[in-house]
Amino acid sequence: MSRSFGSAASASSGRGEQGMVRVAPLQYVHILDKTTNVTFVEEGPQTITLQAHQEITVPPAPFVVIPPGKYCRIIDPVDRSKYEKGKPCVVRYGQVDIHFHSEPFCLYPGEKLENGTHHDYQKSIQPLPIVRGTQAIVLEATLDHTDAQDVERKTGERWQIAGPVTYRPTPQTKIVEIVDAQVILPGHALHLVALEDFVDTDDVKRVTGEEWLVKKVGSHLPHVHTKVVRLEAPYVLADTVALYLRAKRQLVDALGKERCAGELYMVTSQDADSYVPDVSEEVVKSVKKTVLTTSQFCVVHDPVDSDGHNQLGGRELRVGPTSFFLRPGESIRKVESVYLLHDDEALLLRAMEEFTDGKGADAVKRQPGDIWMIKGPCDYIPPIEVAVAEKRKAIPLGKNEGIYVRETQSGKVRAVTGPQAYLLTATEILIEKTLPAEVEAMLKSGGGLGDESIRKVAYFETSVDPALLKGKRDPTRLVTYRCPHNTAVQVYDYQKQCARVVFGPDLVLLGYHESFNVLSLSAGKPKKEGALKSLALLLGPDFTTDIMEVETADHARLSVKLAFNNHFEVTRGDAESEATIFAVPDFIGFACRQVGSRVRGAVAQVSFDEFHKNSQRIIRSAVLGLDSAGKINEQLKFPANNLVITSVDIQSIEPSDARMRDSLTKSVQMAIEISTKSIERSAQHDAARVDQQARGQLERQNLKNEKLAEEARKELYLLQAESAAVESSGQAKAEASAQAERLLIEGQSEIDGARLRAEAAEIEHTAELRARVSAQEAEIFYQRSLNEMHVKRAQEEMKIEVERFSNTVGSLGGETLAAIATAGPEDKDRLLKAVGLNASMLTGSKNPMEMFNFSQAAPSSGGGGSRFGSSLSLLSG
Repeated sequence: MSRSFGSAASASSGRGEQGMVRVAPLQYVHILDKTTNVTFVEEGPQTITLQAHQEITVPPAPFVVIPPGKYCRIIDPVDRSKYEKGKPCVVRYGQVDIHFHSEPFCLYPGEKLENGTHHDYQKSIQPLPIVRGTQAIVLEATLDHTDAQDVERKTGERWQIAGPVTYRPTPQTKIVEIVDAQVILPGHALHLVALEDFVDTDDVKRVTGEEWLVKKVGSHLPHVHTKVVRLEAPYVLADTVALYLRAKRQLVDALGKERCAGELYMVTSQDADSYVPDVSEEVVKSVKKTVLTTSQFCVVHDPVDSDGHNQLGGRELRVGPTSFFLRPGESIRKVESVYLLHDDEALLLRAMEEFTDGKGADAVKRQPGDIWMIKGPCDYIPPIEVAVAEKRKAIPLGKNEGIYVRETQSGKVRAVTGPQAYLLTATEILIEKTLPAEVEAMLKSGGGLGDESIRKVAYFETSVDPALLKGKRDPTRLVTYRCPHNTAVQVYDYQKQCARVVFGPDLVLLGYHESFNVLSLSAGKPKKEGALKSLALLLGPDFTTDIMEVETADHARLSVKLAFNNHFEVTRGDAESEATIFAVPDFIGFACRQVGSRVRGAVAQVSFDEFHKNSQRIIRSAVLGLDSAGKINEQLKFPANNLVITSVDIQSIEPSDARMRDSLTKSVQMAIEISTKSIERSAQHDAARVDQQARGQLERQNLKNEKLAEEARKELYLLQAESAAVESSGQAKAEASAQAERLLIEGQSEIDGARLRAEAAEIEHTAELRARVSAQEAEIFYQRSLNEMHVKRAQEEMKIEVERFSNTVGSLGGETLAAIATAGPEDKDRLLKAVGLNASMLTGSKNPMEMFNFSQAAPSSGGGGSRFGSSLSLLSG
């Protein structure tokens, strides 16, 4: 067996020729010897020739390379110290070896990588667990062993190692998890529960299932045998918020007070700014502070005494301004406002318990059930022994308004009317007056109720109360009704057993024990009983119309439509006379029945022809009657109700029998036909007479027209003769005049044409001149503009050049310019001095002669000097 630890070559290895295996560096193969059934490993680089009894079980696979900071787990490892090639190796089945960063190695027969294979081992390489300073790694022993700290560990035992550390796993342990430290903020607490018995870091023995809070501010790393339930946030206790707590068991709370199991208590901002309930405390609810202003008060039920116990059934009055927290067990029904009473308001009070009201001489002893009133103006806070029954206000009543009031002690009911503002006394209450639904409907419609086709319903529209149309009537208000003009309303007082009559236009004020006398009247044509309901009796004058059937002596049945005027005769102020007009409830039906019976009796005594001829006299005499002289009376009066009928009008008479109606129709048609024919014959006679007269007039007119035509024809002949003479004499004259006129027109036309041509030529020349002038002006303007532009451009360029030269001069400075100006001569002087010349003359064909003398003051050294010291050089160009 050979091993090489050089650079890993390419893994291009495998079987070449038959029975040859090439194993590259850092590769290995597993070969099975079939004769001994032993598998051995061969490492590269090498070329292996397989024998007939050998077989490759694992093709060439790469060595396992573990980088720094990582590890891998090998299952069923081989005891490498006892491995001999060709001999069975010792495999520790069920055990695990852990390899860390080291030299590359191969897997021996029987070894397996956890989560990896021979050819793909990268998945089995895992990083070493790094535990930060705020973490801990939880470990569990898989075998009994002694760890690196010489601590004996039992199988299943758990412990943790706090960071910072890089943990190197061991075969006998299993990594359960890495836990983070819990950060406990100020005022917060960590809720923990013990999973088994142990002693915590504070040397406190904890038992399984025990719960506690850790309130130490900072980072807390939970013990391995604890479970974090949650991080408890504090309840911030403001000045207006308190906390109700209940103790689950006997304990000493965070404030140092002993609490019994089930005790309910309160924590406010005076006890602590914030509060974290203990595990043995239960938060019932948070309550807000009750604030009472100067105009508020409340009653606290079951108040807490100085010992902290609830006074069950007790009450305590608290008046503002104040603020407080309701202690556990206390309750408030509601916060009430102080009763502010104006001068027209009062409070009705009822004593619920025996107490003394007031102080000193004004003290009054009240018994339970006593009722009294306090009138304004004042403000009032009722004691706990007093209940406010109601707040009353004076009821403003107009002139025609009122209310129904009952005295509770005597039971009497009366109507209080205005104008006044009435305030009920302590023993008075408002009582409702109920009216029949029919009366309610009649009040809303003005006093009459019936079909819209009934004429008399319109009389009551003026009495409609707008207040009743808006909604339901207030039953405690006085019932009023406006009587229409010339009507009477009867009101019955069933307590006094008497009636009174109100005549319109007037207002009926209905007492509590009074009711309207509802009239059920007949209406319609023919009359139908009960068709009209009315509160008012129409006194008239009025008229009533009805249709009645009569039968003549010859059994002709007729339908007669009658209308009769009526009115009531009543003496106002006379109770008997006033009561008489209401003696007959249905005066319309009564009158129609009386009139109908009279008419039917009179018509039954006469024949149809006689009735048809004298119907008016027969009916009027039957209804009104005849006096001793045989004349028709002026009126008919019914003594039962003083109803008077003054006149009768027959509106129509129609036969009731169909055959008679047809016969009457035929007779009427025959009479109409006879009358029509008579009128037609008379009209024909008149038409013939008028036709003859028209024809005579037409003939006379024709004769006159012929005469006038002959006279006109004679005049025409005369005019024709004169026209022929004029025509023969005036033709030559007309031709000469026409020729002269033609020549004159032609000459004038030539003159006008020449004038127009001259004007046209003048216009053309003028236009051409104007065009040339415009073109020359445009050209001049263009040239001037172009010149101005060139001048402006030259000025701008000169200005820019001057500015540039000024800027250049300014940037160079005077000394620099002087140096530039003298730079040429100075250079030449230095050149001459360098060659030993005192002066130099430069001439050329184009340049003038220049003489530079540089060494006027240059002395000769000892009369000698350079051989060029006193010579003069002439250079020609």
